[in-house]
Amino acid sequence: MRIQAWPGDTLEKYGRWFCVPPELIADANPHVEKGGLRPGQTVAIPGYEMMDTWEALAHCLSLPVEALRRLPGAMAVINGMAPLPKRITSPVVRRAEPYDFAALEEDIEALVCRYPFVRRRTIGHSVLGLPLVELQIGRGPVRVHMNGSFHANEWITTAVVMALIDDYLRALVDDAALAGHRVLEYYHKVTLSIVPMVNPDGVNLVLNGPPEEEPHRSEAVRINGGSLDFSQWKANIRGVDLNNQFPARWEIEQARKPPKAPAPRDFPGFAPLTEPEAKAMAALAEASDFAMVVAFHTQGKEIYWGYEGLEPLEAEAAVRAMAEASGYKAVRYIDSHAGYRDWFIQTWKRRGYTVELGEGVNPLPLSQFAQIYQEALGLFLATLKMA
Repeated sequence: MRIQAWPGDTLEKYGRWFCVPPELIADANPHVEKGGLRPGQTVAIPGYEMMDTWEALAHCLSLPVEALRRLPGAMAVINGMAPLPKRITSPVVRRAEPYDFAALEEDIEALVCRYPFVRRRTIGHSVLGLPLVELQIGRGPVRVHMNGSFHANEWITTAVVMALIDDYLRALVDDAALAGHRVLEYYHKVTLSIVPMVNPDGVNLVLNGPPEEEPHRSEAVRINGGSLDFSQWKANIRGVDLNNQFPARWEIEQARKPPKAPAPRDFPGFAPLTEPEAKAMAALAEASDFAMVVAFHTQGKEIYWGYEGLEPLEAEAAVRAMAEASGYKAVRYIDSHAGYRDWFIQTWKRRGYTVELGEGVNPLPLSQFAQIYQEALGLFLATLKMA
């Protein structure tokens, strides 16, 4: 929602009027110079949307539409002369639905429109040219990164991450507790970086079938053994497992992984960081000075947190809090290399975690979404608290 400033207006005044923390209004309006508003400036107010239909206004007022039509002046309001603001009180993003790249794009647009203090940028592009979007939330000195859908058939991780962001943003605007956490404190402590979908081509392949573009369509079908059932596909569109692409003993994975050529899963590529998606994620970490990274995968209800003894001492306290909040098992070492978390710990000696959401067989069914979300919410908030 946007309003026009009058003489004497301040962001603090708007905060009182609309019951929104003024720092969120300030961050939603970087064009407003510190020290004051200029009359006539347009100011975005987060946490609101405009009602421009009879049905929306009637629902807000808990009145039948026909009763609303009889109110004096109602015709002028609804006919577009004066749309009215409505506080956002329910989720913005879709939940428990198949979640491809188009769904992600729509939900990101909806979040940024309603919560304009969310910063959005493109950090790279997939093989097929889809943008890899990073969202940033917060003004804190501690930089924490989270991501989802490194693996194509683990696309439910993107849906969960987006739902977490949605509820976090609404609690921030309301200055309310979320599962017992006063999250505005985290906004000042942490700058949160999120790449909700690392592998958009792969996710689209799993959910929608092969792309129209050649030679990618024919190659994907060939790699998949001629089958049009891509439900077990983990790799990117070129048949490279993006979470086996990082230079952390990559050569061990190359030697022992059965696939020696592009495959639906487990092929680490012919060299590290050959794929644009992996390159973009590496470049983001190199440029961002992250204190902690959390990569969401499925499945197993486990949190992997160590790599070859290179993890810092404080990594254990954080993972214990994450495990307690989620009910997941903390596992220090696994026989695996070349993953994003492995590379992050090896390179920076900082806290890195791989979270295996849910339990069962991938792709996990959407019937598990509500339970996975609740487990992930506790872990998400514990991560911010321990950052």
